[in-house]
This record gives sequence, C-alpha cells and structure tokens, in this order.
Amino acid sequence: MAGSKLDPIDRKILAELQADGRMTNVELAKRVGISAPPCLRRVRTLEESGFIRGYHADVDSRELGFEVQVFAMVGLVSQAEADLSAFEKLCRAWPLVRECHMLNGEVDFVLKCVAPDLSTFQSFLTEQLTAADNVASVKTSLVIRCAKDLPGVPFEILEARLTQTA
Repeated sequence: MAGSKLDPIDRKILAELQADGRMTNVELAKRVGISAPPCLRRVRTLEESGFIRGYHADVDSRELGFEVQVFAMVGLVSQAEADLSAFEKLCRAWPLVRECHMLNGEVDFVLKCVAPDLSTFQSFLTEQLTAADNVASVKTSLVIRCAKDLPGVPFEILEARLTQTA
C-alpha cells in the first residue's frame, strides 16, 4: 500500500496541509507535534517525492462568472495508445476543460468543463470537442448544483486501514 511508505507524522503533515495549505510551518509543526526545522525538511521531502504536487486556492468559479459546469462523456473511434495520448494532449490545451479522466467502460473519457455561459460551452462543444480527430461521440450533462466537492483523499480511511494491517 502506497500510504504505508510514510510514517504517521508524514501522513499527519499531508492531512493538515490538505485541510489548510496556507498555514505557516510553525503552525504545522505545532499541529503535528514536532519542531519547525524537521517539519520543514519533511514538507520539502514530501514535495520532492511527489506526495505534494502543489498549493492552490479554492476559487469559486460561479463567483468569477463561470456559471456553466458540464460533464462531457467522450467516446473515441480508436483506443490505440497514440490516439488516447493525442486526445489527452488536446484536453490539456483546452482552457474550458478543467479535468480529464480516462475511463474503463462505455465511454473513454469524462471531462469536467466550465464556461461563463451556455453559448460559450456550445461553441466549444461544436467547434472543438466534437470536431476533434478521433472523437466518435459526446454526451453532456449540465450540472445543476454540487452537493460535495472535496479535494485530496480521506486520510481518516488511510489511517484506519494502516491500523488494521499493523
């Protein structure tokens, strides 16, 4: 299990930073029960090892004028690795696509898209997404509201699993 590579202090550091990435190193050290210098060394090691990929502000897209959120289920003509990679590259270049996940099953990809209005999304859909090479089908679902949107992972479940295996 990947999480078991980390000791309890490292996992606590990750949980605390996931909850509040803006806290000072001194505050973080206090919360995890170690002094500041080793805490900072651990954070840097977690960053260098790829456990921490970055720090981000959780912005409210609707407050910024992005009123439309859509999930697009995309089917491709070919699932050859070169074609999958080419589609992923396109998705990374499209600003309205905020997430792109390759799936197993009836659809090949699900995209989370945001747009300021429906006509902007419709233009993206017809001029870029459905017109892209290798795209066979696109089904969209407009988000009415979001009941839950949590970043990261549930550390309490990781800790419970590690306790059971110890």
